[in-house]
Amino acid sequence: MSSTDSFPAFVVDESKQGAVTQLSLADLPPGEVVIRASYSSLNFKDALAATAHPGVARQLPHVPGIDVVGVVESSEDERFQPGDQVFVTGYEMGAPRWGGWSAFVRVPADWIVRLPRPDLAIYAIGLGTAGFTAAQSVASLQLHSIAPENGEVLVTGATGGVGSLALRLLSQLGYQVVAMTGKPEYEDQLLQWGATRVLPREALDVSSEKPLLKATWAAAVDTVGGPVLAAVIKQIEHRGCVATCGNVAGTELPLTVFPFILRGVKLDGIDSAMCPRTEREAIWDRLFGEWYSEQLIDGTRIVPLAQIDQEVRSMLRGESLGRVIVDVHSATS
Repeated sequence: MSSTDSFPAFVVDESKQGAVTQLSLADLPPGEVVIRASYSSLNFKDALAATAHPGVARQLPHVPGIDVVGVVESSEDERFQPGDQVFVTGYEMGAPRWGGWSAFVRVPADWIVRLPRPDLAIYAIGLGTAGFTAAQSVASLQLHSIAPENGEVLVTGATGGVGSLALRLLSQLGYQVVAMTGKPEYEDQLLQWGATRVLPREALDVSSEKPLLKATWAAAVDTVGGPVLAAVIKQIEHRGCVATCGNVAGTELPLTVFPFILRGVKLDGIDSAMCPRTEREAIWDRLFGEWYSEQLIDGTRIVPLAQIDQEVRSMLRGESLGRVIVDVHSATS
Protein backbone atom coordinates (compact mmCIF):
# COMPACT_ATOMS: atom_id res chain seq x y z
CA MET A 1 0.00 0.00 0.00
CA SER A 2 1.34 3.44 -0.88
CA SER A 3 1.44 6.37 1.53
CA THR A 4 -1.31 8.13 -0.43
CA ASP A 5 -3.84 5.28 -0.76
CA SER A 6 -6.91 5.83 1.41
CA PHE A 7 -8.60 3.50 3.89
CA PRO A 8 -11.52 3.78 6.36
CA ALA A 9 -11.12 4.86 9.97
CA PHE A 10 -13.43 6.17 12.68
CA VAL A 11 -12.18 9.66 13.49
CA VAL A 12 -13.35 11.98 16.27
CA ASP A 13 -12.72 15.49 14.98
CA GLU A 14 -12.45 18.93 16.57
CA SER A 15 -16.25 19.22 16.67
CA LYS A 16 -16.15 16.28 19.14
CA GLN A 17 -18.17 14.18 16.70
CA GLY A 18 -17.02 10.82 15.39
CA ALA A 19 -17.58 9.32 11.97
CA VAL A 20 -16.03 6.91 9.47
CA THR A 21 -13.76 8.85 7.14
CA GLN A 22 -10.78 8.21 4.88
CA LEU A 23 -7.15 8.35 6.03
CA SER A 24 -3.80 7.52 4.44
CA LEU A 25 -0.61 6.04 5.87
CA ALA A 26 0.85 9.53 5.94
CA ASP A 27 -1.79 10.49 8.54
CA LEU A 28 -0.80 7.79 11.01
CA PRO A 29 1.42 8.43 14.07
CA PRO A 30 5.07 7.31 14.03
CA GLY A 31 6.17 3.77 14.77
CA GLU A 32 8.26 0.93 13.39
CA VAL A 33 5.44 -1.37 12.28
CA VAL A 34 2.36 -0.84 10.09
CA ILE A 35 -0.40 -3.40 10.68
CA ARG A 36 -3.17 -4.13 8.21
CA ALA A 37 -5.91 -4.45 10.81
CA SER A 38 -8.52 -7.18 10.69
CA TYR A 39 -10.47 -6.37 13.84
CA SER A 40 -10.55 -4.06 16.83
CA SER A 41 -12.98 -4.08 19.76
CA LEU A 42 -15.20 -1.85 21.86
CA ASN A 43 -14.18 -1.13 25.45
CA PHE A 44 -15.50 1.46 27.90
CA LYS A 45 -12.38 3.54 27.33
CA ASP A 46 -13.10 3.43 23.59
CA ALA A 47 -16.64 4.63 24.19
CA LEU A 48 -15.27 7.60 26.11
CA ALA A 49 -12.74 8.32 23.38
CA ALA A 50 -15.46 8.14 20.72
CA THR A 51 -17.31 10.93 22.52
CA ALA A 52 -14.17 13.07 22.88
CA HIS A 53 -13.78 12.57 26.64
CA PRO A 54 -10.74 14.74 27.46
CA GLY A 55 -9.30 12.20 29.87
CA VAL A 56 -8.95 9.69 27.02
CA ALA A 57 -8.92 11.60 23.74
CA ARG A 58 -6.49 14.25 24.88
CA GLN A 59 -5.99 15.71 21.43
CA LEU A 60 -8.36 15.89 18.47
CA PRO A 61 -8.66 14.49 15.89
CA HIS A 62 -8.49 11.05 17.49
CA VAL A 63 -8.99 7.41 16.46
CA PRO A 64 -10.28 5.15 19.30
CA GLY A 65 -9.53 1.44 19.70
CA ILE A 66 -7.27 0.08 22.44
CA ASP A 67 -7.08 -3.37 20.78
CA VAL A 68 -6.17 -4.47 17.27
CA VAL A 69 -5.36 -7.73 15.50
CA GLY A 70 -4.07 -8.11 11.97
CA VAL A 71 -1.14 -8.75 9.65
CA VAL A 72 2.13 -6.86 9.46
CA GLU A 73 2.08 -4.71 6.32
CA SER A 74 5.58 -3.29 6.72
CA SER A 75 8.22 -3.25 9.44
CA GLU A 76 11.41 -1.40 10.29
CA ASP A 77 12.07 -3.84 13.15
CA GLU A 78 13.77 -7.15 12.41
CA ARG A 79 11.54 -8.98 14.88
CA PHE A 80 8.55 -8.62 12.56
CA GLN A 81 8.15 -9.31 8.87
CA PRO A 82 5.33 -8.58 6.41
CA GLY A 83 2.69 -11.26 6.72
CA ASP A 84 3.25 -11.93 10.44
CA GLN A 85 0.00 -12.39 12.39
CA VAL A 86 0.09 -10.01 15.36
CA PHE A 87 -2.05 -8.12 17.85
CA VAL A 88 -1.74 -5.21 20.25
CA THR A 89 -3.59 -4.52 23.50
CA GLY A 90 -3.03 -1.61 25.83
CA TYR A 91 0.00 0.67 26.06
CA GLU A 92 -1.05 4.09 24.70
CA MET A 93 -3.00 2.76 21.74
CA GLY A 94 -6.43 4.35 21.56
CA ALA A 95 -5.66 6.52 24.58
CA PRO A 96 -3.96 8.94 24.07
CA ARG A 97 -2.45 7.65 20.81
CA TRP A 98 -4.52 6.81 17.73
CA GLY A 99 -5.93 3.32 18.00
CA GLY A 100 -7.37 0.33 16.21
CA TRP A 101 -10.63 1.62 14.71
CA SER A 102 -8.75 1.98 11.45
CA ALA A 103 -8.00 -0.35 8.54
CA PHE A 104 -4.28 0.34 9.07
CA VAL A 105 -2.44 1.25 12.26
CA ARG A 106 1.17 2.16 12.95
CA VAL A 107 2.65 1.25 16.34
CA PRO A 108 5.99 0.86 18.12
CA ALA A 109 7.36 -2.65 17.67
CA ASP A 110 7.68 -3.18 21.42
CA TRP A 111 3.88 -3.10 21.77
CA ILE A 112 3.27 -6.06 19.48
CA VAL A 113 2.52 -9.64 20.53
CA ARG A 114 2.74 -12.40 17.94
CA LEU A 115 -0.25 -14.71 17.43
CA PRO A 116 0.71 -18.36 17.99
CA ARG A 117 -1.57 -19.40 15.11
CA PRO A 118 -3.45 -17.44 12.41
CA ASP A 119 -6.78 -19.03 13.39
CA LEU A 120 -6.57 -17.35 16.83
CA ALA A 121 -7.28 -13.83 15.51
CA ILE A 122 -10.96 -13.75 16.53
CA TYR A 123 -10.15 -15.41 19.87
CA ALA A 124 -7.39 -12.89 20.64
CA ILE A 125 -9.48 -9.82 19.81
CA GLY A 126 -12.56 -11.36 21.46
CA LEU A 127 -10.52 -11.34 24.65
CA GLY A 128 -8.58 -8.14 23.96
CA THR A 129 -7.71 -5.78 26.79
CA ALA A 130 -10.81 -6.91 28.70
CA GLY A 131 -9.74 -10.55 28.63
CA PHE A 132 -6.15 -9.65 29.39
CA THR A 133 -7.32 -7.63 32.41
CA ALA A 134 -9.60 -10.43 33.57
CA ALA A 135 -6.76 -12.95 33.21
CA GLN A 136 -4.38 -10.76 35.19
CA SER A 137 -7.03 -10.52 37.91
CA VAL A 138 -7.44 -14.29 38.08
CA ALA A 139 -3.65 -14.74 38.10
CA SER A 140 -3.50 -12.28 41.00
CA LEU A 141 -5.93 -14.37 43.05
CA GLN A 142 -3.88 -17.48 42.34
CA LEU A 143 -0.68 -15.67 43.27
CA HIS A 144 -2.24 -14.91 46.66
CA SER A 145 -3.14 -18.59 47.17
CA ILE A 146 -6.86 -18.27 46.50
CA ALA A 147 -7.94 -21.75 45.43
CA PRO A 148 -11.43 -22.99 44.47
CA GLU A 149 -11.81 -24.75 47.82
CA ASN A 150 -11.34 -21.46 49.71
CA GLY A 151 -14.93 -20.39 49.07
CA GLU A 152 -16.97 -18.06 46.90
CA VAL A 153 -15.36 -15.42 44.69
CA LEU A 154 -17.35 -12.27 43.97
CA VAL A 155 -17.19 -10.56 40.56
CA THR A 156 -18.64 -7.05 40.39
CA GLY A 157 -19.85 -5.50 37.15
CA ALA A 158 -20.31 -9.04 35.90
CA THR A 159 -22.11 -8.18 32.65
CA GLY A 160 -19.29 -5.91 31.44
CA GLY A 161 -16.35 -6.90 29.27
CA VAL A 162 -13.85 -7.55 32.09
CA GLY A 163 -16.42 -8.84 34.56
CA SER A 164 -18.01 -11.32 32.17
CA LEU A 165 -14.63 -12.70 31.11
CA ALA A 166 -13.39 -12.96 34.71
CA LEU A 167 -16.58 -14.81 35.58
CA ARG A 168 -16.17 -17.29 32.74
CA LEU A 169 -12.47 -17.86 33.38
CA LEU A 170 -12.92 -18.38 37.12
CA SER A 171 -15.81 -20.77 36.52
CA GLN A 172 -13.73 -22.68 33.94
CA LEU A 173 -11.00 -23.07 36.57
CA GLY A 174 -13.42 -24.53 39.10
CA TYR A 175 -14.18 -21.52 41.33
CA GLN A 176 -17.59 -20.83 42.86
CA VAL A 177 -18.36 -17.44 41.34
CA VAL A 178 -21.01 -15.03 42.56
CA ALA A 179 -21.89 -12.48 39.89
CA MET A 180 -22.93 -9.04 41.09
CA THR A 181 -24.85 -6.84 38.67
CA GLY A 182 -27.25 -3.93 38.46
CA LYS A 183 -28.92 -5.63 35.48
CA PRO A 184 -31.20 -8.36 36.89
CA GLU A 185 -32.60 -9.01 33.41
CA TYR A 186 -29.29 -10.72 32.56
CA GLU A 187 -29.39 -13.24 35.41
CA ASP A 188 -29.94 -16.22 33.10
CA GLN A 189 -26.99 -15.16 30.93
CA LEU A 190 -24.72 -14.84 33.97
CA LEU A 191 -25.71 -18.31 35.16
CA GLN A 192 -25.03 -19.64 31.68
CA TRP A 193 -21.56 -18.07 31.80
CA GLY A 194 -20.83 -20.03 34.97
CA ALA A 195 -22.05 -18.02 37.96
CA THR A 196 -23.20 -20.24 40.83
CA ARG A 197 -25.58 -17.46 41.83
CA VAL A 198 -26.35 -13.85 40.96
CA LEU A 199 -26.40 -11.04 43.50
CA PRO A 200 -28.19 -7.74 42.83
CA ARG A 201 -26.04 -4.66 43.28
CA GLU A 202 -28.46 -3.41 45.95
CA ALA A 203 -27.56 -6.36 48.19
CA LEU A 204 -24.15 -4.81 48.87
CA ASP A 205 -24.20 -2.41 51.82
CA VAL A 206 -22.25 0.52 50.37
CA SER A 207 -23.59 3.01 52.93
CA SER A 208 -22.30 1.29 56.08
CA GLU A 209 -19.68 3.24 58.01
CA LYS A 210 -18.54 0.15 59.89
CA PRO A 211 -14.84 -0.56 59.38
CA LEU A 212 -15.59 -4.25 58.79
CA LEU A 213 -18.62 -6.18 57.56
CA LYS A 214 -19.44 -9.88 57.83
CA ALA A 215 -16.68 -11.92 56.18
CA THR A 216 -18.36 -13.40 53.11
CA TRP A 217 -16.02 -13.77 50.14
CA ALA A 218 -12.78 -15.70 49.80
CA ALA A 219 -11.75 -13.19 47.14
CA ALA A 220 -13.15 -10.79 44.59
CA VAL A 221 -12.54 -9.33 41.16
CA ASP A 222 -13.80 -5.74 41.24
CA THR A 223 -14.36 -3.87 37.99
CA VAL A 224 -16.20 -0.79 39.29
CA GLY A 225 -14.26 0.79 42.20
CA GLY A 226 -15.54 3.49 44.57
CA PRO A 227 -17.95 2.63 47.40
CA VAL A 228 -18.60 -0.79 45.87
CA LEU A 229 -14.93 -1.72 46.14
CA ALA A 230 -14.80 -0.39 49.71
CA ALA A 231 -17.79 -2.50 50.76
CA VAL A 232 -16.36 -5.59 49.06
CA ILE A 233 -13.01 -5.21 50.85
CA LYS A 234 -14.85 -5.04 54.18
CA GLN A 235 -16.45 -8.43 53.41
CA ILE A 236 -13.33 -10.34 52.37
CA GLU A 237 -12.43 -13.29 54.57
CA HIS A 238 -9.15 -13.63 56.44
CA ARG A 239 -6.15 -13.62 54.09
CA GLY A 240 -8.37 -13.07 51.07
CA CYS A 241 -7.58 -10.93 48.06
CA VAL A 242 -9.31 -8.35 45.86
CA ALA A 243 -8.06 -7.65 42.33
CA THR A 244 -9.37 -4.27 41.21
CA CYS A 245 -9.26 -2.70 37.77
CA GLY A 246 -12.08 -0.16 37.27
CA ASN A 247 -13.57 3.09 38.53
CA VAL A 248 -17.00 3.54 36.92
CA ALA A 249 -18.55 3.68 40.41
CA GLY A 250 -16.05 6.28 41.62
CA THR A 251 -12.40 6.95 42.28
CA GLU A 252 -12.54 7.53 46.04
CA LEU A 253 -12.05 4.62 48.44
CA PRO A 254 -13.87 5.31 51.75
CA LEU A 255 -12.13 2.78 53.95
CA THR A 256 -10.11 2.24 57.12
CA VAL A 257 -6.98 0.12 57.44
CA PHE A 258 -8.78 -2.55 59.47
CA PRO A 259 -9.51 -5.03 56.63
CA PHE A 260 -5.79 -5.04 55.89
CA ILE A 261 -4.35 -5.21 59.42
CA LEU A 262 -7.03 -7.33 61.13
CA ARG A 263 -7.97 -9.73 58.35
CA GLY A 264 -4.80 -9.56 56.26
CA VAL A 265 -6.76 -8.67 53.11
CA LYS A 266 -4.68 -8.08 49.98
CA LEU A 267 -5.66 -5.37 47.49
CA ASP A 268 -4.03 -5.84 44.10
CA GLY A 269 -4.33 -3.15 41.44
CA ILE A 270 -4.45 -4.42 37.84
CA ASP A 271 -2.75 -2.08 35.35
CA SER A 272 -3.31 -3.59 31.94
CA ALA A 273 -2.15 -0.73 29.74
CA MET A 274 1.47 -0.59 30.91
CA CYS A 275 1.96 -4.18 32.05
CA PRO A 276 5.62 -5.10 31.39
CA ARG A 277 6.17 -7.08 28.21
CA THR A 278 7.48 -10.23 29.93
CA GLU A 279 4.44 -10.44 32.20
CA ARG A 280 2.14 -9.54 29.31
CA GLU A 281 3.44 -12.41 27.17
CA ALA A 282 3.20 -14.82 30.12
CA ILE A 283 -0.50 -14.00 30.59
CA TRP A 284 -1.21 -14.41 26.88
CA ASP A 285 0.68 -17.72 26.89
CA ARG A 286 -1.78 -18.95 29.51
CA LEU A 287 -4.79 -17.65 27.57
CA PHE A 288 -3.55 -19.36 24.41
CA GLY A 289 -2.47 -22.46 26.34
CA GLU A 290 -3.72 -23.93 29.62
CA TRP A 291 -6.61 -21.43 29.92
CA TYR A 292 -7.67 -21.65 26.29
CA SER A 293 -11.39 -22.11 25.72
CA GLU A 294 -13.64 -20.90 22.91
CA GLN A 295 -16.34 -20.52 25.56
CA LEU A 296 -14.48 -17.47 26.88
CA ILE A 297 -15.63 -15.52 23.82
CA ASP A 298 -19.01 -17.20 23.47
CA GLY A 299 -21.66 -14.66 22.47
CA THR A 300 -19.14 -12.08 21.25
CA ARG A 301 -20.70 -9.97 18.49
CA ILE A 302 -18.96 -8.65 15.37
CA VAL A 303 -20.20 -5.30 14.08
CA PRO A 304 -19.04 -3.25 11.08
CA LEU A 305 -17.11 -0.04 11.66
CA ALA A 306 -20.06 1.93 10.28
CA GLN A 307 -22.28 0.75 13.16
CA ILE A 308 -19.87 1.38 16.01
CA ASP A 309 -21.43 4.72 16.92
CA GLN A 310 -24.70 3.08 18.01
CA GLU A 311 -22.76 0.48 20.00
CA VAL A 312 -20.93 3.32 21.77
CA ARG A 313 -24.22 4.93 22.76
CA SER A 314 -25.52 1.62 24.04
CA MET A 315 -22.42 1.09 26.19
CA LEU A 316 -22.56 4.60 27.66
CA ARG A 317 -26.23 4.04 28.56
CA GLY A 318 -25.21 0.88 30.41
CA GLU A 319 -27.12 -1.36 28.01
CA SER A 320 -24.26 -3.39 26.52
CA LEU A 321 -23.61 -7.02 27.38
CA GLY A 322 -20.35 -8.89 26.91
CA ARG A 323 -17.88 -8.11 24.14
CA VAL A 324 -18.17 -6.34 20.77
CA ILE A 325 -15.62 -6.94 17.99
CA VAL A 326 -15.25 -4.22 15.35
CA ASP A 327 -14.74 -5.24 11.72
CA VAL A 328 -12.54 -2.30 10.73
CA HIS A 329 -12.54 -3.07 7.02
CA SER A 330 -16.33 -3.06 6.81
CA ALA A 331 -17.09 0.64 6.33
CA THR A 332 -20.70 0.06 5.30
CA SER A 333 -23.58 -1.28 7.34
